[in-house]
Amino acid sequence: MSEVRAIVRIGDTDLDGAKATAFALARIRGIGLASAFAICRRLGIDPYTPLGNLSEEQVSKLDWAVRNLHEIAPAWFLNRRRDPVNGRDLHLIGSELILAARNDIDLMKKLKNWKGMRHAAGLKVRGQRTVTTGRFGPTAGVTKKKEGQPGGGGKQ
Repeated sequence: MSEVRAIVRIGDTDLDGAKATAFALARIRGIGLASAFAICRRLGIDPYTPLGNLSEEQVSKLDWAVRNLHEIAPAWFLNRRRDPVNGRDLHLIGSELILAARNDIDLMKKLKNWKGMRHAAGLKVRGQRTVTTGRFGPTAGVTKKKEGQPGGGGKQ
């Protein structure tokens, strides 16, 4: 057994070596707890072993699995099914995920569909009500009227 590492790099992300493997993997953007446990079980790694205690070979297997989850998981488990660019089922992580989401929003704006117009206007996109929430600017609370004015709270 090699020495315990404090920081392990998997999927272009620095992870805490003291954390359990599954919980450390869940710190990667695009990998949640369910994905992390599935990866660990698929590779035969105990999800509760500290990440820093794993061998170099196990860490390289984890890195490969995180980057190529679309090859080892069913299609319903992935976060980008039928990618509009190439039509394949993918699982994006890290900056790829952020970039893909931004490109999708830009495409909707360019096509001027409903969601794109809502994004462009900075309004709610998913059908939420906007009468009382999602307001801009400073809060406009109720002000008390001064005493002595008509309709005020003072004696007359």
